[in-house]
Amino acid sequence: MFSGSIPALATPFRDGSFDEAAFRKLVDWQIDNGSKALVPCGTTGEASTISNAEHHRVIEVCIEQAAGRVPVIAGCGSNDTRNALLHMQFARKAGAAAGLCVAPYYNRPSQAGLIAHFSFLAENSDLPIVLYNVPSRTVTDIEDETVVELVRKYPKRIVAIKDASGDLSRVADHRMGLDHEFCQLSGNDELWLPHSAAGGAGCISVTANVAPALCAEFHEAIAANDLVKARELNDRLFPLHYAMFSDASPAPVKYALSRVHEWFSPDVRLPLVNASEASRKAVDEALAIAGLI
Repeated sequence: MFSGSIPALATPFRDGSFDEAAFRKLVDWQIDNGSKALVPCGTTGEASTISNAEHHRVIEVCIEQAAGRVPVIAGCGSNDTRNALLHMQFARKAGAAAGLCVAPYYNRPSQAGLIAHFSFLAENSDLPIVLYNVPSRTVTDIEDETVVELVRKYPKRIVAIKDASGDLSRVADHRMGLDHEFCQLSGNDELWLPHSAAGGAGCISVTANVAPALCAEFHEAIAANDLVKARELNDRLFPLHYAMFSDASPAPVKYALSRVHEWFSPDVRLPLVNASEASRKAVDEALAIAGLI
């Protein structure tokens, strides 16, 4: 259903508020530079520190500005099942193509709890669901058997997974348990190449925020089975992948965007703080290697 370079968009703030004008520019820039879909209000979008009203406005603006040029996968995750459903219902009415739903964090539900959570969402909304597994942040892991059970139970509702577990064997595990058409997207930029080789369709990427053209070209090389070009581009992008996490995310990517665009502020919301001096140095060096500054 989805493929290619898909940025998990940073949410720009200025003077503490959502900078709608900058966000619209970011959406246009991403589409103009080859991004195949957009993800507002994910982890990189600081969804955990924006109100529901802001959350919905960010989704709405993204869909308005994209204007049907690329699909929008709206971040709809929450550790409160009913609040996740609220986000999904809004995203559906706004015109999102799907909702990105993370495993509930902090609550630490069992696998039975995860099945109940995602089943409730699938049964109470007709918005397609992209599962989001990122146990480093949520603690809870959506195990392979749980993914297979959910997709078999709701094949028209649960259409893809963003896997940020770091375990590449999961691509094959999912392929063995499900139809090969099930859409698997990497959630780790540094694993994009091997994830694709194992059967992945693309990446929901942090790096693509600041290097959309390079990331789009990288995916095109993978899709064309041009391993030489893919490796060359991967080498250029690799320092940037790590620099994006040289401090608490998304502070480094926001700093990187401020270096590339004067209209993008590096500001993050508490409890995050702006990128440290060491992080800024790492980002600057990586941007230079990638040829972006």
